[in-house]
Amino acid sequence: IAGVPPVVAIGQGGLLDVALHPDFARNGWVYLSYAGADADGYGTEVLRGRLDGHALRDVEVIFRMQPKSATSHHFGSRLVFDRQGFLHITLGERGDKDRAQRLDDHAGSVIRLHDDGRVPADNPFTAKPGAKPEKFTLGHRNIQGAALHPETGELWAHEHGPQGGDEINIIRPGQNYGWPVITYGRNYIIGTSIGEGTAKAGMVQPVWQWTPSIAPSGMAFYTGNRFPGWHGNLFVGALKGQMLVRLTLDGNRVVREERLLEGKLGRIRDVRAGPDGYIYLLTDHSRGQIVRLEPAPRP
Repeated sequence: IAGVPPVVAIGQGGLLDVALHPDFARNGWVYLSYAGADADGYGTEVLRGRLDGHALRDVEVIFRMQPKSATSHHFGSRLVFDRQGFLHITLGERGDKDRAQRLDDHAGSVIRLHDDGRVPADNPFTAKPGAKPEKFTLGHRNIQGAALHPETGELWAHEHGPQGGDEINIIRPGQNYGWPVITYGRNYIIGTSIGEGTAKAGMVQPVWQWTPSIAPSGMAFYTGNRFPGWHGNLFVGALKGQMLVRLTLDGNRVVREERLLEGKLGRIRDVRAGPDGYIYLLTDHSRGQIVRLEPAPRP
């Protein structure tokens, strides 16, 4: 596809996610998140362009993470439109954990924008002096999975923990999800605790967490009819775990976990429920694949 601007392919950076405008059939807008650069380093950016055959036209950058930095990891990033047409952008803290608690910094947050990049007037921090008005939440480490709940319309997201403490959260305006003040993870190599423990007043507890880590990536709710027994389940890909995780929900609670395809496909980077009712997986290696899951024949 022509018209994609230069991206920074370094470490965990590169092209990160793609999403279609809710009214794509009429307006043709495609949204890309990617690692971009300026004089201060690298950071997540988002552009949109109109798909015209095999090219993007009318390309414009609608978000640039600030400040940028020289590290090459924890870019995020997933793009999700909600039912009101707002665009949510998930960001990592770029490997500098204290940035996740700063309101004057985009790092470690979920961003909420209009489809053209304007800041919604009802974003939770617009009236707070010094705060980035684009911020919707704070206290995240590195979000690489996000999806709308099919019944409530709320945004669910998961993020990587450090040596444990991978989390699933429900994203709500103005909430602080704790990193690095609270976490179920521990410091790499030395294994010591991080922050002030696993809970603190005013900070959100996860809906679900994995210790040890599975390194979650990609998230989708299943609402199709090809797998009727899985209707309403939440699916999460895993990098370190090299598997697909199926979570059964009761309202906002996870009541059962099943681990599928362990070691069969390698690192699963993304999972999507297709409009045809099948489940699609994207693998993450030098010869990556798109895999379609189909129901097994009944005996």
